[in-house]
Amino acid sequence: MELVDFLRQTQTEVRTEIADRMGDTGDAYPYPESVFAEIVMQHMAEIGMTFEPKVCHFEATVGRAKLRLSGYAISEDCDQVDLFVSLYEGVDEITPVPDSETKTAASQCVAFVNGCAGGQLSKKIDLSNDVYPLVINIQDGYNLIDQIRIYVLTDCRAKSKNFAVRLVQGKTIKLEVMDIERLHRHWSEGKPRDELTVDFTQVSGGALPCVYVPGETSDYDYALTVIPGEALRFIYEKYGARLLEANVRSFLSVTGKVNRGIRDTLRTAPDRFMAYNNGIVLVADELFLGRTADGSPGIQWMRGMQIVNGGQTTASLYFSKKKDSSIDLSQVRVPAKIIVLRSADSVQEEALISDISRFANSQNAVKLSDLSANKPFHVELEKLALTTYCPDGVGRWFYERAAGSYNTMLARDGSTPAKLKQLKDAIPTSRKITKTDLAKYMNTWDQKPHDVSFGSQKNFERFMEALTPPEGQDAPPLPDVATWKRMVAKAILFKETQKIVRPLVPAFQANVTVYTVALIANRLGSRIDLDRIWNSQAISGEMKQLIRTWAEEINRVLLSSADGRMVSEWAKKAECWQAVLAASYSHPIGGSPEMR
Repeated sequence: MELVDFLRQTQTEVRTEIADRMGDTGDAYPYPESVFAEIVMQHMAEIGMTFEPKVCHFEATVGRAKLRLSGYAISEDCDQVDLFVSLYEGVDEITPVPDSETKTAASQCVAFVNGCAGGQLSKKIDLSNDVYPLVINIQDGYNLIDQIRIYVLTDCRAKSKNFAVRLVQGKTIKLEVMDIERLHRHWSEGKPRDELTVDFTQVSGGALPCVYVPGETSDYDYALTVIPGEALRFIYEKYGARLLEANVRSFLSVTGKVNRGIRDTLRTAPDRFMAYNNGIVLVADELFLGRTADGSPGIQWMRGMQIVNGGQTTASLYFSKKKDSSIDLSQVRVPAKIIVLRSADSVQEEALISDISRFANSQNAVKLSDLSANKPFHVELEKLALTTYCPDGVGRWFYERAAGSYNTMLARDGSTPAKLKQLKDAIPTSRKITKTDLAKYMNTWDQKPHDVSFGSQKNFERFMEALTPPEGQDAPPLPDVATWKRMVAKAILFKETQKIVRPLVPAFQANVTVYTVALIANRLGSRIDLDRIWNSQAISGEMKQLIRTWAEEINRVLLSSADGRMVSEWAKKAECWQAVLAASYSHPIGGSPEMR
């Protein structure tokens, strides 16, 4: 797909989402840049460039400085913060954006950081503001933050993708631009690897000694090497989860988790690390051979480097050193097997990477069962989604078992503009359900709104734990067509609730949405005909009115029961759910067609 076609596809996605949110009101959506920001941030989270993203629209003036923010993401340990500011024009042709504009947007975001760190901003904004938790996080934990990155998101084409770092009260802040061209490159490649280039002459002082085996008839070359522990730690510090293949990232969703055996070896016997550790498996798009100091063959640099096995080893090196500065990585060596990809077919290439990941991980600590995308439950849902048509006999819902598979499907099957339009009409993005989406819908319906409020990754972990039977017991039966249809019905109810809540309450809309759906499941779940929702592919006006009424009442209950605490934090507690259940709500007026 050409860049201009990708731009128009993105604009269609933004406009469709805006139309869905506004419904039949006929009003103009106040913040289209927030919708664009949400789409881009979610993409960046899926490929490991950022953490759990939260959308907000914030503008303020502190002194003479103008502050702007469109969203943010915070790491599990609250030691890394990503901030996003959106420059959205809504254009359908490739349009350049001057560096002066992207720099201004970045500067307004830097001013936001400065206002938080200096304590001025917390005095100016209300406790109920969506951005307040971030302000307090930065203000109270500024000294503990290791990294702050600012991304300018734009649907235009930027000349510069990176700017010089800024210093704010002793912290280095990195500034990057995610423009439509960079976003298209990620989308069309189906991977974030294109931006990962590692020069070992810089990170480890010289080329890495290696054994290199060129592939004569295969679609890959092969190399064996040993990577210094400090070099691997530095690479992970720079690229983080982007370095890890998507399935491995899912396994390592709690990024601060340190393998105790690895940590103990690093502390007591770092020189024996290579003897004790199985090493890592990498894929790369390109590898350049040079010479080591003694003249033997060596790897000078790699482009498109990604770890498909050994993510736990790599992350543990980083976090062990971070948590214990006395650990000396200078003696640590990590064996590495490198697969250099040579296939011209991107679909075949990604399939090869998936197979390498599966078979490499099945032999080591990260078993096949740990790679959630390959669990039979998710594989079966993908099959059901591919073969189950909506009542009109044309449309389908899409289950995105592996991150990016929806876009891969569009690129593969939408080979002409007409075919692409037909595909997107039959399976629009509004009918895409990711694994984390499904976990959110199911756990909400199962009346676990406090789990869902922890965010998509933690909630997904708990969802998967509930699907995993105790040792010695049989796994639950795989879902069938009827189950899939009812899952989609729950998704429809959730999405419709989300649309109603967004313009209804000023803050903490995600929490209000989740608790409203959970209350419906608690009070009315046994009486709601999910098959009817599937057949209608919508909910009735009576149900929408009930949602509107209960959402307003739940918003008041959440605010009052929080008793001065941050609502988003209070919502994570089981006690919050008990408080919501104990409150009184308006009785449904009239019967909804969905009610049995």
